[in-house]
Amino acid sequence: MRVLWRIGPAPAADLVAAVRGRRGTKDSTIRTILRILERKGYVRHRVEGRAFVYQAVVAEGDAQRGAVRDLVARFFDNRPERLVLNLLEHRDVNAAELARLRKLVEDDRP
Repeated sequence: MRVLWRIGPAPAADLVAAVRGRRGTKDSTIRTILRILERKGYVRHRVEGRAFVYQAVVAEGDAQRGAVRDLVARFFDNRPERLVLNLLEHRDVNAAELARLRKLVEDDRP
């Protein structure tokens, strides 16, 4: 998905080359992932000549929000604060990140 969001609509061969170059993944695996993403509604394709041109259907931000909602539901009993606390307890957070979090929390108060 990141490759599609970064480069936009592209033939399957270009996507395979972009992903293979970064991860050393087999062509057939990448094409299978594209079919699965299409079946799930994240991408779609059109045929141009003999090539399948894929494009993202779901925006990156929407996909991220959906993934976080799913994560919170599955592992944190639908309580986002548990996710945030877990992240803060198990990751070094620098002063700038903490200040930004603090501002977000304070701005959201009634």
